Amino acid sequence: MLNTLTILGGSAASVGTGQGCAGYLVESGGTKIVLDLGPGTLLELRKHTDFRVLDAVVVSHLHVDHMLDIVAMRFSLAYNPVKLERMVPLWLPPGGLDLLYRLGQAFDFEGDAATFFSVVFDVHEYAPEAELEIGTLMLTFAPTVHWVPCWAIRVHPANGSGDLFYSADTGPAADLDGLASGAQVVIAEATTPIDEKAEGFRGHLAIDEAATLAARAGAGTFVATHMFEENNPAASVELARQYFPGEIVLAPPGATVSWP
Repeated sequence: MLNTLTILGGSAASVGTGQGCAGYLVESGGTKIVLDLGPGTLLELRKHTDFRVLDAVVVSHLHVDHMLDIVAMRFSLAYNPVKLERMVPLWLPPGGLDLLYRLGQAFDFEGDAATFFSVVFDVHEYAPEAELEIGTLMLTFAPTVHWVPCWAIRVHPANGSGDLFYSADTGPAADLDGLASGAQVVIAEATTPIDEKAEGFRGHLAIDEAATLAARAGAGTFVATHMFEENNPAASVELARQYFPGEIVLAPPGATVSWP
């Protein structure tokens, strides 16, 4: 059974000239989920699947570049001429329900802020210490090191054909080797230019750190993501070959990785 990852966006906090921020469509055994839905990613998602029938959107953390298009998707689901047959499951990290309520207060001028999103989304907060089952997929989590609480995510297909690990946003001090170990595909952020690494707290990885994380995991494919186009991501990928021996994929919108 084939598993497929489709890149919806791979830019860091600023959208690129042709690329949105964080967003990744994962398909396996008839189940379709999206990991993060940053600005500019809903447009790309619509090119690859019907956004009305997703089995879930799962958000790693509550920074704008990872979840802003949830707002755009809410309006699309509510007002698109093709009506919903069922609500789309939306899984948020702890604290997400409160943020969604405050967003509802900002955008709902007529009704109840508490139901602004729940009219189209089946909204939940996941427990990072527990497993989350979505269709044919099982998700597990580990805390990263970032400026807000953030969780790396491992996706376990039920067919046992190889897992996917997503670093979300993280600094190098995070202990992610356990969650990443043995994953077939590693999506790891590489926001920090390698010549700008500094001592002390960092909430992002550099390309050598991201590639080394994928190598330690024993992955077959490393997807390098969350980079500003102004920092020449293609050059970063070439540098990553010194640290990762397998397939390296830069993350432009529409790029796909299939396994096994």
